[in-house]
Amino acid sequence: MSCRTGRYRGTLLRAALRSMAAAVVLVTSVGAALASAQTLNDVKARGTLLCGVNEGLPGFSALDDRGAWTGFDVDFCRAVAAAVFGDPNKVRLVPLTADARFQALKDGKIDVLSRNSTWTMGRETEFGLTFVGVTYYDGQGFLVPRAMRINSALELDGARVCVQSGTTTIDNLADFFVSNRMTLQEVVTSSTDESIKNYDAGLCTVMTSDLSQLYALRLRLSKPHDHVILPDVISKEPLGPVVRENDLQWIEIVKWIHFAMVNGEELGVSSKTIGQAMQSQKPEVMRLVGTSGDFGEKIGLTNAWAANIIRSVGNYGEVFDRNLGAKSPLAIPRGLNQLWNAGGIQYAPPIR
Repeated sequence: MSCRTGRYRGTLLRAALRSMAAAVVLVTSVGAALASAQTLNDVKARGTLLCGVNEGLPGFSALDDRGAWTGFDVDFCRAVAAAVFGDPNKVRLVPLTADARFQALKDGKIDVLSRNSTWTMGRETEFGLTFVGVTYYDGQGFLVPRAMRINSALELDGARVCVQSGTTTIDNLADFFVSNRMTLQEVVTSSTDESIKNYDAGLCTVMTSDLSQLYALRLRLSKPHDHVILPDVISKEPLGPVVRENDLQWIEIVKWIHFAMVNGEELGVSSKTIGQAMQSQKPEVMRLVGTSGDFGEKIGLTNAWAANIIRSVGNYGEVFDRNLGAKSPLAIPRGLNQLWNAGGIQYAPPIR
């Protein structure tokens, strides 16, 4: 075989390999695109969003006196429905226990989990899930009877502590007591209802959970004012919505819904001012409400997706205030959940 013939065949071989590689990339890209659109397609075909929430936690997810669901996490579910359908009521809320929540999402029984869940590496890797953002920065604390005259968690050596299974709370509790060379007696419960009943009945002298949850649970005690939340914060508890990791489009959608609500508050666009915002000539506002650009269409929604959220559910500040903040029975200070330019750490990438 001549050198020229060898070079010619080598050229043909390289060309064939390049064509095969291109075909593989094309097939892979098409497959990924189809997979990435699956959740959105399923939700649209069903005509309703399936959103996992807490079984009953005032301020986050609870039934009111009229039998309607209210709460911070419930409003996020409605925001997703508003973005997808233009209607916040096209959502079916699925109450889940702490033990069942992540498996339900993994198994496809819900489309998104919005259930005061702490973002950890283990939860993502074990269940194949993705946390898309932090809607509430929290930390674990302790609730004790005022009559105990305790001022610090370091005084809890030997205490009987009510703690719920299926949460990061158990591990944090053990770490805190071991680190400070204290002993404890765990009273493990399967639900918040059981925890509050045991605590109110005196079966444990201390209850531990996220601080936001303690504010809510204290309201359910027979004498709420007889109990105090200690100032100690023993963990980082970044709470946020969760989706399955194998759907990039759905991850983008749920992630940017949170960001749009935060940006809405920062830009002064609320449910009360959305009409004026639709007429605004400010570039940032126009991109948010969809009168400029095609950002909604790029992720499979309409360009009015964020405007629909804010019009029907509100911006981040509105949702926080009515469910958890000064306008709610819990009256939790915004603290870390204030916007970055007002002393907190809530910060959203820009829509541009």
